[in-house]
Amino acid sequence: MAIACVNGEKRQGKSFLFLICCALAGIMPHGIDSPKNLFPAITLSLLLGIYGLKVVLMAFSKAEKSPVVFSEDQELPSVDVLVSAKDEEAVIGRLVKRLTSIRYPKNKLKILIIDDGSQDRTLDILEGLKHECSNLQVICRSRASRGGKSGALNYALEKAHGEWVFILDADADFHEDILLRVVPFAQEGEWGAVQLRKAVVNSKRNLLTCCQSMEMAMDAFIQQGRQSLGGVVELRGNGALLNRKALDNCGGFNEETVTDDLDLSFRLLIAGSSIGILWDPPIHEEAVETFSALLSQRQRWAEGGLQRFFDYWPFLVSNKLNAAQHFDLGSFFLLQYALPVVSFIDLITSIFTKSFPVFWPLSFVAFSMSGLALYRGCRRRIALGPALPYPTPLNLIMSIIYLSHWFFVIPLITIKMSFMSKNLVWVKTVHSGD
Repeated sequence: MAIACVNGEKRQGKSFLFLICCALAGIMPHGIDSPKNLFPAITLSLLLGIYGLKVVLMAFSKAEKSPVVFSEDQELPSVDVLVSAKDEEAVIGRLVKRLTSIRYPKNKLKILIIDDGSQDRTLDILEGLKHECSNLQVICRSRASRGGKSGALNYALEKAHGEWVFILDADADFHEDILLRVVPFAQEGEWGAVQLRKAVVNSKRNLLTCCQSMEMAMDAFIQQGRQSLGGVVELRGNGALLNRKALDNCGGFNEETVTDDLDLSFRLLIAGSSIGILWDPPIHEEAVETFSALLSQRQRWAEGGLQRFFDYWPFLVSNKLNAAQHFDLGSFFLLQYALPVVSFIDLITSIFTKSFPVFWPLSFVAFSMSGLALYRGCRRRIALGPALPYPTPLNLIMSIIYLSHWFFVIPLITIKMSFMSKNLVWVKTVHSGD
């Protein structure tokens, strides 16, 4: 049975309730004498610290089995490659040429690129490349069409009939054998979806892109650790292979969210479809190169991340999930979303009361686990894709400082969602193609 996409009409009220709970958690310990006021933070630090350490140590703790690589003459399932492109003239030509070189039986591969109302030369470039890619189908949508990227992908699904759907962003790059590697991995693991590790191609551009490259390695590393403990793996949009039946069972892509990938991760989970994570081969993409672009991107990610918890919490606390999944999601929510807001309130309260913050033990644990995951993730052997920045002490320190931006972005978005009702706006990441 398909899971209905939540329209999010009550998100503002849920966000306000979340903000109040975090505010109480951040303020109340200041009314207790020291050191008793540290008890909640120390208790949570031990509980979440032990789990976080297990996640980091379990990632790749077993000998990783190299994924099977199919040959083109084997019996392979049909795959539809879907790309939503809006104003992507800088990268769309390169993507089409990479898709023409992909090794997969041409009669089993269909490429659908949706021009989502581009106002630059994206459509002209696509039309000009049709003769080079015989299985390329260009689909046009009006710029006034609703639903953002989710709407564009749903529009393309009406014309796609493959057994698997491979989602790419316009700036994606990849190894020519990517489908011959990820499809057997998905079939062997009986996954409803598989997310490829995201690798940053411009990590040497500046310090910001270097930190993002290390962050992506940390994210994939942590996801494999969560999977090893029976936890939850999440989609990251670019480089996601989806089983078409599992996708249809979830009702397609939710057009009432700003992060289609995070939303779909939860709906697949609720429907009983597991998501796998594959380290090699990765999907290559650009990191944003300016701090303003980073903040814009991260605000959207933060908003979408909170939206899915607010939308699907009745399912997430139900018996549809097992104990390991409940604990994993609870720990992730506390560390990723609750901790930054509580710490922000704790800091503000400390300034007004001229006291010391009381949630520093939990923040210390969170940053320590992040540092360890950064180190181990960037030390991880890679067979394919761009080289990872080496985790020197300086790189680790700068990356940990960089990760602190979440402690400002999450509270800011929580406050905005609590007090400002807004229409959904899908803000695309600008790709340079350099």
